[in-house]
Amino acid sequence: MGAPVVDVDAPEDASWIDRYIGIVEFAGIVVWILHQRYSSLPANHKKKSYAYMSNCDLSGRRNDSFKSEPPSPRTPTSPSSATALAAAANGPKGLDLEGLDFGSEFAAATSGSFFEALTSSEFYKNTQVRDISGSFRWAPFLALQSSNSFLAMLLLLSKYKMKSVPVVDLGDGKIDNIITQSAVIHMLAECAGLQWFESWGTKKLSELGLPMMTASRIVKVYEDEPVLQAFKLMRKKRVGGVPVIENGGSKAVGNISLRDVQFLLTAPEIYHDYRSITAKNFLTAVESKHHEVYPTLSTMVTCKRDDTVKDLILMLDSKKIHRVYVVDDDGNLEGVITLRDIISRLVHEPHGYFGDFFDGVLPLPQNSRV
Repeated sequence: MGAPVVDVDAPEDASWIDRYIGIVEFAGIVVWILHQRYSSLPANHKKKSYAYMSNCDLSGRRNDSFKSEPPSPRTPTSPSSATALAAAANGPKGLDLEGLDFGSEFAAATSGSFFEALTSSEFYKNTQVRDISGSFRWAPFLALQSSNSFLAMLLLLSKYKMKSVPVVDLGDGKIDNIITQSAVIHMLAECAGLQWFESWGTKKLSELGLPMMTASRIVKVYEDEPVLQAFKLMRKKRVGGVPVIENGGSKAVGNISLRDVQFLLTAPEIYHDYRSITAKNFLTAVESKHHEVYPTLSTMVTCKRDDTVKDLILMLDSKKIHRVYVVDDDGNLEGVITLRDIISRLVHEPHGYFGDFFDGVLPLPQNSRV
C-alpha cells in the first residue's frame, strides 16, 4: 500500500520531476515514527526503556509474564548485487523494533489498539510526509510517460525492483496512472489462449530457471519464534514476506507477509500478546478470527518445479498474492517465486538501453535517516 508524495513547495507549473519527491508505503511511516521516537531519547533512557519495555505490552503496561525472545537458528542469505536504484527502491536499513519508548501518550491508551495509540501520539500528528523521505519502504519517484516502451516498464518492475511505476501526463505534469507488478501478472493471465502465451506458458518452472531463490537463501522464521522476528526480518532483509517453517525440519507450514502487520496493529487477541505470540500462534489467530474477511492473507500457497508457468500465473492472479513457495513431494521447502521473478523471465535489457533515464533520480535524498 503506497502513495506518491507531492512537493507542496513546487511551483504550479512544475514538471513531474520537481512535483513529486517519492513513493511511500504505510509500513515505512510506522517504522520511521518508531525509529525517530526512540532515537530522540538519551542513551541512558534507551537502556532503561529497553529493560522496561521488554516486560510491557504495546500499551505500555508492565507484564512480568513476558519473557525475552527465545533464540532460534537463522539461515544466512547470500549478499545481493542490487543496483543503486534497487537499493533506493527498497530503502536503507531501518531500526531494531525492540526497546522502543512510545511515550506517555502510548501508555495512556490502555484500552485501545496499538494503531490507535500510534496515531494519537503528538509525534505522529506533527510529522510531515516529507520528513520520512529515504526511510524504510520509501522509493524514489521514477515515472514513465505514455510514449515509453513496454520493455522499459517491465524492466523497472523486475530488474530494477520497482514495486509500482507511475505514468505521468506531460501536459499537466501529474500522475495519469500507476502500473504495479500485480497488474502485469493480471495482463499475462488475460493472454491465456493466445499463441505466444500458450507456447511460453506451457514451459515448466524448472525450464525457465525458477525458482531463482533457493531454499538455502530464503529468509524464514520457525514456528516457535516470536512473530515480531518475522517482521524484523522483513525490514532487515527488505522482503515482503517470509515462510514459517516447522521446528526441526524444512516443511513450510504458513506464510507471514508485510500486509499481516495490520493484525499486529489492530487485532486485540494479537497485539495484547505481541511480544510472546509465536509465528505459529499468530497464523492460527489470523486464520480463526479473520479468514472470512481476509481469506488469502497468511495463506501458504505452494507449487512444484514441474508446474507450468501458465498455471502459476493464473494462480497468482486469481488469489491476488505476491509469492508462491516451491515444495517437493514431501512438502519440504525448495524455493520461492515472486511476481518480479516471473516478469524478469519475459525481458532482457539491451546494453545501454536506458541511457540517461535515471539521471536526477539518484542518489537518495540528503535527509535519509533510517
